[in-house]
Amino acid sequence: MPLVEIHLLQGRTKEQKKALLESVTVAVHQSIQAPLDSIRVWIQEFPPDEFMSAGVLAADKKQADKS
Repeated sequence: MPLVEIHLLQGRTKEQKKALLESVTVAVHQSIQAPLDSIRVWIQEFPPDEFMSAGVLAADKKQADKS
């Protein structure tokens, strides 16, 4: 049973998340021929003030990009 966990910053729409989950499911099915009913895919979201890259919080980077 393939298990796929996707980590994302919050902010995507339900439609975007559904499209991502469907695309990953199809990719797993096609690449390793896993039965569709055995594939599990989920999204783990976290707020931008709980993720840092290169010493900058994602929330701070987002604010700087808006300026």
